[in-house]
Amino acid sequence: MNVLGVSSSILGQPWRWRALAADQRDGFGSDDLVTQLLLARGCPREDLEAHRNPSIRGFMPDPSIFRDMDVAAARLADAVQAGEQVAIFGDYDVDGATSAALMILVLRDLGIEARAYIPDRMLEGYGPSGAALTRLAAEGASLIVTVDCGAQAFEALGTARDAGIDVIVIDHHKCSAELPHALALVNPNRLDEGEGAAHGHLAAVGMCFLAAAALVRTLRARGFFEGRAEPRLIDLLDIVALGTVADVAQLRGLNRAFVAQGLKVMAARRNIGVAALIEASRLTRSPTCTDLGFALGPRINAGGRVGRADLGVRLLTTRDPDEARMIATELDRLNEERRTIEGNVQEAADLLTASAARVAVVSGHGWHAGVIGIVAGRLKERLGRPAIVIAIDENGLGKGSGRSISGVDLGAAVMAAREQGLLVAGGGHAMAAGLTIVESAIPAFAEFLEERLSAAVDRSRDDRALLLDAVLAAGGVNPGLVESMEAGGPYGMGWPAPRVAMGPVRVIKADVVGNGHVRTVVAGDDGRSIKAMAFRAADTALGQALLGAPPHRKLWLAGRAKIDDWSSRPAAELHLEDAAWAD
Repeated sequence: MNVLGVSSSILGQPWRWRALAADQRDGFGSDDLVTQLLLARGCPREDLEAHRNPSIRGFMPDPSIFRDMDVAAARLADAVQAGEQVAIFGDYDVDGATSAALMILVLRDLGIEARAYIPDRMLEGYGPSGAALTRLAAEGASLIVTVDCGAQAFEALGTARDAGIDVIVIDHHKCSAELPHALALVNPNRLDEGEGAAHGHLAAVGMCFLAAAALVRTLRARGFFEGRAEPRLIDLLDIVALGTVADVAQLRGLNRAFVAQGLKVMAARRNIGVAALIEASRLTRSPTCTDLGFALGPRINAGGRVGRADLGVRLLTTRDPDEARMIATELDRLNEERRTIEGNVQEAADLLTASAARVAVVSGHGWHAGVIGIVAGRLKERLGRPAIVIAIDENGLGKGSGRSISGVDLGAAVMAAREQGLLVAGGGHAMAAGLTIVESAIPAFAEFLEERLSAAVDRSRDDRALLLDAVLAAGGVNPGLVESMEAGGPYGMGWPAPRVAMGPVRVIKADVVGNGHVRTVVAGDDGRSIKAMAFRAADTALGQALLGAPPHRKLWLAGRAKIDDWSSRPAAELHLEDAAWAD
């Protein structure tokens, strides 16, 4: 049933209740708001209490359910007890940086100063290479742990095996039926995974936390902690939360506990680097889940995208407050540089998306490979379909990054294209993928994706609707409502933030501010007025409708209720996602 009778909004979509038929909603009459929000997100009624305050104890699985976890923990324990040199080989994004930092901090507490190695995005590309692994071994590392990478590193891990190098892989990206050679490969998305497959939505940093728990348990069983304190793994949940949110992992099950508890740890600012990053982000309050994704995460990412790839790991593992402030300041500067570069690539990519293809594949010479993932995400949001952006270098080799929509497994399609010989390399997960491709193969690759994914894209787009949790008058959107709804969080991918419809309202004022944002003040029939923001909407149908709304016409507005941080006193505002004419 359409909410408010909206079958086609200004953005051309119906409005419906979130995952609930009208007769099911009638049964919520005696439930409090948080209960309604939890049930609407698929929480079984018998699990409500566990989800009201998601705890690590309530959701933590036995790490031993994952294949190779016990082998990995035993080898790490051997390295700790023997005082071996250990190298952590990470990725240059936030999940890679936080995964590497977590392993380094745990090993430091156990008496091992592990070395971090983050490949240069431009010079080395994604994942381990045989040359890098053998070089680390030659420099003294007797054990190498790859984090957030390695699941598809067949050649590199084969080289390491031939050289007698012990490599443990802790990853979460999709695996092939055949696995690369490693001492242990811990990944919930192995095709031969059993009970652990239920945790395939974990980010790599979450898998590293489980590996750390397995390591501590193994050392405890060996009597290692007789006379010394065990590491406080709970204190590392701030960086687990940061990596989980920034990697857009689904916030269900254990991930919700990671983020809910991690935000509490982050508020205490125990990690010197995290505290410096919060300060550089100009946050004066405790960070929220949104801040992890839009303030802290992008700054960590900026190091790997347009700066030095190891800055994020260095920030999160430093013991020196002065060094932390210096690195955080540099990451803030690099993030501003990244914004400029991104804008240039975005403008060029936008001009190439007129095609009606189900999967948008765009490429360009001279595009900065460090921002193509962000640009792909922007295209995906604007077009409502999967998008892949490819930066081609002077040798005709393209580095690509893709983002997908719900119900369309882009990672599996990229892996299939690689197996068909269309790609030099490629992999990922359902919602995001990376690839390397020869320029001449791009048309055939685009055709392959169109044939493979068209049906899934059409199904996803046909099912597209704006899902609502409540309908309110203008005065109903207030700080108390926002606070009450936040109690059902943390919100993110797979556990969407509440969306409300408000109205009917008249537009009192509308103008364009910042980078194409539409700012409006609207008034309701209850006499209350409220500010509403439609971000990056000036050139969209939504933005044009708001800017040109006649004073006598009324609208229903839909979006997320938020607290206006710029106000001198707490006030609520609506972050708009859609609108519909009420008359």
